Amino acid sequence: MNKLKTRIITNSILIILVAVVFTFTIIPSNSIMIYGKDSNAVLYNGNRNSNEVSLMFNVYENGDVVNGILDLLKEKNVKATFFIGGIFASRECEVIKRIYEEGHELGNHGYFHKDHKKLTESQNVDEILSTHRLVKSITGIEMNLFAPPSGAYSKTTLKVAESLKYKTIMWSKDTIDWRDSDVKTIIKRATENTVSGDLILMHPKGHTLTALSQIIETLSKKGLKMVTVSKCCQLESI
Repeated sequence: MNKLKTRIITNSILIILVAVVFTFTIIPSNSIMIYGKDSNAVLYNGNRNSNEVSLMFNVYENGDVVNGILDLLKEKNVKATFFIGGIFASRECEVIKRIYEEGHELGNHGYFHKDHKKLTESQNVDEILSTHRLVKSITGIEMNLFAPPSGAYSKTTLKVAESLKYKTIMWSKDTIDWRDSDVKTIIKRATENTVSGDLILMHPKGHTLTALSQIIETLSKKGLKMVTVSKCCQLESI
């Protein structure tokens, strides 16, 4: 009986080890992380073999802070991606125009910051498409990147995004600046152990603007170039 128990334990350990090895073989650490089928891809990071990262700003408020961020990005010669909430775009047309005209990337962040995981197919369409049409009316561009509010999505969300010719974008580093206002903490979360391909999530908060100069300087010293999400994820030609 003891021999049988030992054999069962040994076999269980071997199964776990094989599963771990299999997992790391299927998703190598230096690859672009894609979840689900290619047609419904969700990107959590960009190219791990480059020296590029992306600063992402999810925007629903504080147009004055967005302008401050744009001033600093211009001074530092850095390009970023701004995921725009439709309700923000409806009242801040000039800010949207400025983002576009200064060479930054515009992405879709839904209209009312709803939980897309809980939305029906038609509700997902309304949130994404209404924002798409509004931003297009302001800038003339066709956005193709969608960042779900709060990172919440379902298979239905991905299906809708794909049908509207969108790639769904998440993040690999989160400053959590919507909750925490300590500048040093924001800088640390954006720069500590940051590597090529990281998508760094921020929001237009006053403390984030205060932290941004140091974030850019620290990433630059690491030899990392800050580019748009499309460039970081090699989506420019798609």
